Amino acid sequence: MDHNAPSSRPSAVVVMTEESFREVFSADALARLQSAVEIVGPLPITGFATPASRDALRCARIMLTGWGAPRIDAAVLDLAPQLEAVVHTAGTVKTFLDAEAFRRGIRVSTAAAANATPVAEFTFAAIVFGLKRASRFAHQLRTTRRRRSVAGVPPLGTNGVTIGILGASRVGREVIRLVSRLQARILVCDPYLTAEGAERLGVEVVSLDEMCRQCDVLTLHAPSTPATRHIIGAPELALLHDGALVVNTARGALIDTDALTAELLSGRLDAYLDVTEPEPLPHDSPLYTLPNVVLTPHIAGALGNEIHRLGDSAVREVEQYLGRGVLAHELRAEELAYTA
Repeated sequence: MDHNAPSSRPSAVVVMTEESFREVFSADALARLQSAVEIVGPLPITGFATPASRDALRCARIMLTGWGAPRIDAAVLDLAPQLEAVVHTAGTVKTFLDAEAFRRGIRVSTAAAANATPVAEFTFAAIVFGLKRASRFAHQLRTTRRRRSVAGVPPLGTNGVTIGILGASRVGREVIRLVSRLQARILVCDPYLTAEGAERLGVEVVSLDEMCRQCDVLTLHAPSTPATRHIIGAPELALLHDGALVVNTARGALIDTDALTAELLSGRLDAYLDVTEPEPLPHDSPLYTLPNVVLTPHIAGALGNEIHRLGDSAVREVEQYLGRGVLAHELRAEELAYTA
């Protein structure tokens, strides 16, 4: 597309891999985007070494980014003097966007809220399947080919359980909404959740130790930071009662894998793990074959047709920004704990 052609629409660039571009934007979303902005340069831009991509940056007011976006640092920003907003079609921007963007007053938005929906749905399903001991019964059926037997299976059921949620994040809050239909008692450990906020969510704020002592399900929705690394270790796992369920759809580093493996090998706990540390686990990890463990390969986030939610969210952000100067999912630098 000729970015020198006159247009009443503001100029925008799309920066991501070709695969991401194909996955994220439905035909309808791309049509809406092209009605709102004049897309300049290659579609998509996969790197900044070519004259065409550099020329496009010079006139771009908006940059849409996605998975596989190249590093956007001060040198790249110097090539984009008119850039006002970066609208990301995925979750975190820390992997590619330098803190310099915030220092220059460039506004930043992500589709993390849209990605929270499938993660929360997956978590809810894991909780229900876990409390029904689905993996244990599936293993039993595979090995015996007989009618089910509850002998040796921990007490099961979803009605009126106590669910402990580590982190009232976007995903955590959506999980709260979903599990409330189980008539569950919901405990939350989050240092940033106020009493007023907890009341609005219909949850109880407790310490991590207290949550582990009381919960039937421990589900993790905290960010991965130096402070949260192995926040669930041997002492916390020991506080969980026999038969408790651990669900992790957040980050593998939140759990001490060795400590969790020891508990799972004993059969005392059950686990549904969509993320692990390392990821994937070593080939000889016993967790691959335990009847009380379900491992999935990091599939809780948007996949398949769910990815269109991310593109739709980004296009709405562009439309709102151009129409009213509003970014519904705007990020602040302090939210990302940049060290740069």
